[in-house]
Amino acid sequence: MMAEEQEPTAANAQTGVPAGPAAAEVVAPASPAAPADVPVDAPAAEPAALSAPVATLPPPASGIFLGTGRRKTSIARVRLIRPGTGKIMVNGKRLDERFPRLLLLEHIREPLKVTRLENAVDIDISVQGGGVSGQAGALRHGIARALLAFSPDLRKSLRRAGCLTRDPRAKERRKCGLKKARKAEQYSKR
Repeated sequence: MMAEEQEPTAANAQTGVPAGPAAAEVVAPASPAAPADVPVDAPAAEPAALSAPVATLPPPASGIFLGTGRRKTSIARVRLIRPGTGKIMVNGKRLDERFPRLLLLEHIREPLKVTRLENAVDIDISVQGGGVSGQAGALRHGIARALLAFSPDLRKSLRRAGCLTRDPRAKERRKCGLKKARKAEQYSKR
């Protein structure tokens, strides 16, 4: 019994393994020099790389990603193409030709700015219905959904910017007895 419960020697004092029959089973660490049969340029397994923080940019996926956006009576069908150069086409025309107002252009490009993918993807959009403002809102919503299909990791930043929320505001229906939804005839006392 006394032989098994000996005090650790200087060689294995750090590990706490007792010197005795069990000490012979302890394997010495490998030498820092690489073995001769392994090529020098072979990639080594790095456990530290697995614990590295996740990058904020999405993985370099390629292909076509679809998204549908709606606003008022407009519907936009978006095709996000990766890799790309930042070209955005709407119904066969460039974006700035179709939407000349700067405010609408900034509104449409907001999901791309939030995700920092302005020059990394091409976008082809088919939009119908509604007016200019409704179509711009539908484009923004559709681009955000296509980006979400591209990389689900972008959900948090898109949600924080409000790009994934469908704007429910639409024209109120007309009521009978009124001129419009709420406008009535001028009241006449006599």
